Amino acid sequence: MGKRILLTGGAGFIGSAVVRHIMKNTKDDVCVVDKLTYAGNLESLSEVSNNERFTFKRADICIKEGIDVIFSEFQPHAVMHLAAESHVDRSIDGPGEFIQTNVVGTYTLLESARKYYSALEYDKKASFRFHHISTDEVYGDLEGPRDLFREDTPYSPSSPYSASKAASDHLVRAWQRTFKLPTIVTNCSNNYGPYHFPEKLIPLVILNALDGKPLPVYGNGCQIRDWLFVEDHARALYTAMTAGKIGETYNIGGNNEKKNIEVVHAICDLLNELRPRSDGRSYREQITFVQDRPGHDLRYAIDASKIKRDLNWIPRETFESGIRKTVLWYIEHKNGWCKRVQDGSYQRERLGLGIEVAQASGGL
Repeated sequence: MGKRILLTGGAGFIGSAVVRHIMKNTKDDVCVVDKLTYAGNLESLSEVSNNERFTFKRADICIKEGIDVIFSEFQPHAVMHLAAESHVDRSIDGPGEFIQTNVVGTYTLLESARKYYSALEYDKKASFRFHHISTDEVYGDLEGPRDLFREDTPYSPSSPYSASKAASDHLVRAWQRTFKLPTIVTNCSNNYGPYHFPEKLIPLVILNALDGKPLPVYGNGCQIRDWLFVEDHARALYTAMTAGKIGETYNIGGNNEKKNIEVVHAICDLLNELRPRSDGRSYREQITFVQDRPGHDLRYAIDASKIKRDLNWIPRETFESGIRKTVLWYIEHKNGWCKRVQDGSYQRERLGLGIEVAQASGGL
């Protein structure tokens, strides 16, 4: 008999990877709650949609009445909270949605979880967990070339996105300390892999390259990120949720620091090998340097020694193996999943995927 896991944001990039991991590797039941904004794609869940252990509810985490109903009906043993607005550029153009979803939404979900938790019997309380999934961007950036983000690194967010995630982290910890809600927080480095929305650096570069478009690189491309393959992250999240200690924070990183320009060069070189241009020239010729965005952090890097030591997790993919898998996936799915995301048809075809899009009472 497995657990019942309520997973918010499960139609998104990381969330759908977690759902696929749970369905393939455990006996747990999963109820995905997703508002289905532009980044929520039910096709990313199509391979698990017919599994009897999987259910989907369309609901806004900011509307407590609907979330209360889902808690009451599904009776979860754990919550994995991934629902969030996550694109930095969008947060600069319109911060309000980020405050609403990431701060107000997290508060609302915490209150629904607290109400549900308070009514549980003692043995069920002992096993309940609220796992909040966050980002390393809450720490700001690093000055020295050897510095690393650790679980006790002071918060110093630079963008509306990272500030909203920092606020949500603080709320989760406050609910644990004040109300004794059994919470765990994880902060991850930059994810990449299959089903990544094409506005993000790696899928944008792959698809633009294949379409013969410019490959935009902010500033001089020397910003450094620690890259984590999404399937490694999904495995780490499940490990933290099931084996992590209440009240603890675990940083999750890929041990793969790369400059943005190095990432773009790696993609170009793989495409030169796997899908050469018809004119025989290098994809690197499509690189275009553009004006840097405001408040752009220079370097992120995670110290993941705690999760390795305490929970025995390490990434399985190197950047070289992970980026090859990613480029191959986008080549293979360019005229399917990618095309439907790029032309917007994925939003019109939601009901044809065998997934019940049920709206919770009081929801959308």
